[in-house]
Amino acid sequence: MSGAMIFIKEDLLINDTQVQVLAGILNICALVGSLMAGRISDLIGRRYTIVLASIIFLIGSVLMGWSPGYAVLITGRCVAGIGVGFALLIAPVYSAEVSSAKSRGFLTSLPEWGIAIGILLGYISNVACAKLSLRLGWRLMLGIAAVPSLLLAIGILKMPESPRWLISQGKLGKAKRILFKVSNSPEEAEKRFRDIKIAAEVPKKESGGKGVWKDLLLRPTPAVRRILVCAVGIHFFEHAVGIEAVVLYSPRIFKSAGVTDKHKLLLATVGVGLTKFTFIVLSTFLMDRVGRRRLLLTSFAGIIGALSLLGTCLTIVERHHGEKILWALGLSIASCYTFVAFFNIGVAPVTWVYSSEIFPLRLRAQGYSLGVAVNRLMNAMISMTFISLYKAITIGGAFFLFAGVSLAGWIFVYTLFPETKGRSLEEMEELFGGGNRKSDELEGRV
Repeated sequence: MSGAMIFIKEDLLINDTQVQVLAGILNICALVGSLMAGRISDLIGRRYTIVLASIIFLIGSVLMGWSPGYAVLITGRCVAGIGVGFALLIAPVYSAEVSSAKSRGFLTSLPEWGIAIGILLGYISNVACAKLSLRLGWRLMLGIAAVPSLLLAIGILKMPESPRWLISQGKLGKAKRILFKVSNSPEEAEKRFRDIKIAAEVPKKESGGKGVWKDLLLRPTPAVRRILVCAVGIHFFEHAVGIEAVVLYSPRIFKSAGVTDKHKLLLATVGVGLTKFTFIVLSTFLMDRVGRRRLLLTSFAGIIGALSLLGTCLTIVERHHGEKILWALGLSIASCYTFVAFFNIGVAPVTWVYSSEIFPLRLRAQGYSLGVAVNRLMNAMISMTFISLYKAITIGGAFFLFAGVSLAGWIFVYTLFPETKGRSLEEMEELFGGGNRKSDELEGRV
């Protein structure tokens, strides 16, 4: 959508307000999708929820690729948004539930690989399709997403169901067979089976998620309350730091910095995609070695520095309107890439890994859906207000504001987050319920 919006505005003759709505409506609808997905995944299973998400994606992509006007385009974007909400909730939950504790960080962050590759391919398709006619180019950019949607819907049927979901449904034999397939040894499979069975309290199982919302929101234990605050909080800060402003509006940012040629603008955005992919890949190998907490603190610290530099450079360029200040232009692009790098080495992957692994089994899908809903709400707010924000307080001022929010995020993580590296999913409630932050961190290291 980042590159497509340049051509959509020219083809459909829409204004900046309509551009903001087009950018952000996907995330408003994703909020709805994420809240629906938790309940649905508890009813039909994790695997079939992914199939449903793929079908919704497919319909949305076809609508956007065909759209004769703004109304159909918005409808397709909204339908795709519901699919985004489903997928963002269910992919990390599914990954966490089939993974062993030793490899969970790596495997649960793999959905971020998919997002990074998708964004990079989107930027590349912007450059490739920009050479086509105005009417065809942007429609092909958006419609081609139907292909991976179809492949996912077919491919996921070959994958096993989550053993934790099967145990919560009382299907113990099937769950045990799957655990033997996805564990590193028979002994590990047996231990995981026993731990999950105890955590799920199969004999006392309540079907369909009855009482889950009460246990989450109305009468949470101290441990669950802390888990909920951490999960919702990290999803809030993931987008409150302003990453969506760079991902969606990088052509405008680079234009403000002094890049005016349309082809060069699109090429510069490919650099954003490459940076994102490179550091997401790096983070997946660090997740289970360095730990979640340390990656988050390092990530937020780097984001603060990069955003402060970007705000300074853009302010200098803006104050010298009409002049091309090459050093400020170069530093603006470099700091933009640095922001994306630090964001994707920590905040981007850890947000999804951490929040998917800390909820107790019975509360996991619907508790995690609250985090995803907040994530999509913040994403939508940034997407739908960034143009208005930088017009009100200048583009440099907008990034200084994001730097201040990032500082608050660093303090939030430092104060509340225990280390979860190496812990089984069944240990999380105990980890959040007892001991202070420093003892929790030491235990996580051990």
